[in-house]
Amino acid sequence: MSGADNKVGYLGPEGSYCQIAAQHMCPDAELVPYGSFHLVVNALLGGETSAAVLPIENTINGAVRQNIDLLQMHSELCAVCQHTVKIDHRLFTLKGADKSKIKRIYSHTQALDQCAAFISQNYPYATTVATDSTSGALSLVKTEEDAAIAGVQCSKQGLDMSSCCISDEKNNYTHFLKIIKGSIPQDFRCQRVFISMTCPNVPGGLLNLLQVIYSYGLNMAEIESRPIKDRVGEYRFFIELEADYSLPNVQKALQDLKSKTNSFRILGCY
Repeated sequence: MSGADNKVGYLGPEGSYCQIAAQHMCPDAELVPYGSFHLVVNALLGGETSAAVLPIENTINGAVRQNIDLLQMHSELCAVCQHTVKIDHRLFTLKGADKSKIKRIYSHTQALDQCAAFISQNYPYATTVATDSTSGALSLVKTEEDAAIAGVQCSKQGLDMSSCCISDEKNNYTHFLKIIKGSIPQDFRCQRVFISMTCPNVPGGLLNLLQVIYSYGLNMAEIESRPIKDRVGEYRFFIELEADYSLPNVQKALQDLKSKTNSFRILGCY
C-alpha cells in the first residue's frame, strides 16, 4: 500500500471551507493542504494523494469554472461524492483595531464577490486583494489598515472576528466534489450523473440531445455552457442528471447521448 492511499488533497491552509468538506467526505483520511486548486489536482495526478476535494458551485456565484475546467481537462479524473457546506463569511481585523481605518481587504475572489455589497456599503474606498484561499488571507492582516474575509470556523491569534455573517446573501452554500483518479464502475450507485458534451453546430443540435434525455425520463437538474478554449464560437455543455448510473436504462441513455455528440464524458457520479 502506497503512502498516498489514505491522503486527500484540499485547498488550504487549515480552516478553509475545503477542509470542512474534506473532513465530512473523507473522515478517516489524512488531509493534505495545497496552495492552489492546480496543485491539489497535480498532487492527485502525480500519485501524492488518492483523492482531491474541490468546490464546484456556489449558490451565489454559480460554477467554480476553474475547477470544472480542471475536471474536464483530465480524462483520468472523475467525481464520486458530493457535499454541501454552508458559507458563513466573517470580517477579521487586528485585535482591538479601529475598523474605520481599513484600507485593504484580503480574501479569495469568490468570497470578495459574495461580500461585495457589504464592502461597498462599509468600505467603499478600500482596495480588495484576491488571495489563493479565504483562510490564507488571515496571515496578511498585519496593520489596522488590513482586514480579511474568511469563514466563521477560522481563527488566528491576535485577530478579532465580526460577530455576524457579512455575506450579501445569508443562505449561501458551496457544493464540493471528491475527485479520484480512475473510472466509474458499471455497478456504481448514485443519485446524480455529471456529464459534459459538445454537439453538432447546427440548428436544433442541442435540442436533439435534450430530447434524448427526455425520452428516457431523466430529470436534468442543471445545464451550463462553457466556451471551448481552442475553438472560437463553439461551446461545451455541462449537464447534471438526476439518475442512478448502475441502472441499465440510465447507461443506455448515456450511450445514446454519446452516439449523437461530437464529444462526451462522464465527469462524475455521486
